Amino acid sequence: MNFTHHLQTSDPEHPFAEFIRILGKGKHGSRPLTQEEAYMAMRMIMADEVLPIQLGAFLMLMRVKEETPEELAGFVQAARESFAAGDRENLADLDWSTYAGKRRHLPWYLLSALLLAENGVRVLMHGAKGPAAGRLYTEDMLGFLGLSAATSIAEAKQQLQEHSFSYLSLEHFCPKLHEIIGLRPILGLRSPVHTLVRLLNPFNADYSIQGIFHPGYRPVHQLAAQLLKQPHAAVLKGEGGETERNPDMDCLVQSVHHGELSDEDWPALFAKRHVKPEELDPSQLAKVWRGELQDEFAEASVIGTAAVVLKLLGRADSQEAAQELAVAYWHHRDPGRF
Repeated sequence: MNFTHHLQTSDPEHPFAEFIRILGKGKHGSRPLTQEEAYMAMRMIMADEVLPIQLGAFLMLMRVKEETPEELAGFVQAARESFAAGDRENLADLDWSTYAGKRRHLPWYLLSALLLAENGVRVLMHGAKGPAAGRLYTEDMLGFLGLSAATSIAEAKQQLQEHSFSYLSLEHFCPKLHEIIGLRPILGLRSPVHTLVRLLNPFNADYSIQGIFHPGYRPVHQLAAQLLKQPHAAVLKGEGGETERNPDMDCLVQSVHHGELSDEDWPALFAKRHVKPEELDPSQLAKVWRGELQDEFAEASVIGTAAVVLKLLGRADSQEAAQELAVAYWHHRDPGRF
């Protein structure tokens, strides 16, 4: 498209300009988008009906003001419509988003998900690798456990049927959002896309769990899940922003079950905090699973994260019962699996 020609004053206003105006009209003139407006804006973005300069302005205006639950819900609705996953019903029990990457501790949540899969919970993980140096992303960790990421929706379905676990990168089911995430080094900031991808739930699982880094986003995700009529969802401030319970800290889990909101505090599992490791060795994931390496922080993280999920799934009716069940799963795991 010829930008110079398009921006001539005699040309009619681009339809996307209205959404930029709503967000950027100043301290007293701007307002958040309604859910319907957010849906229409994201639908245009997904259809490549937006100029690059408009996309950058829109993303950064949203970044400055931060997303409302209604905006997130509208964005997610439009993004979901952009990818056709075919028959997705009853393929995954649990949707698990993983977009942050770890830098202080290893991604112990991966063992939590695999422990649940070993006990009949079909887990679909989806994520994306970011540009940040020094972060460990889920996709790069799979090989240390002898696993491979799915490279298509069809392959993810097959992995779920055969192994009750699959990891599917965002680029293989929603490439437009993957492309926008890649703009972070150019824009200098994260954008609303980093938030909305956590809510995509590509296989329409009845249960969804998300980790966030900034506590202020926790209720926003909770309310957005409610607006999206997600049957069961939980969001927590995870270690490093991933869906992982830090056993050294209290953990507030905010949930929605059939439209009803609830908050639940999970206490720290240790009285004193552990010192973070000097370096991260991904080969330790398999060693801890096999029992070749004893690490009380790692085991508490794996078990504690699994317990939160078991409570969400309704496999346990109390924190104590969920913790006991997760411990039993861990003690009876197949050590030779990885």
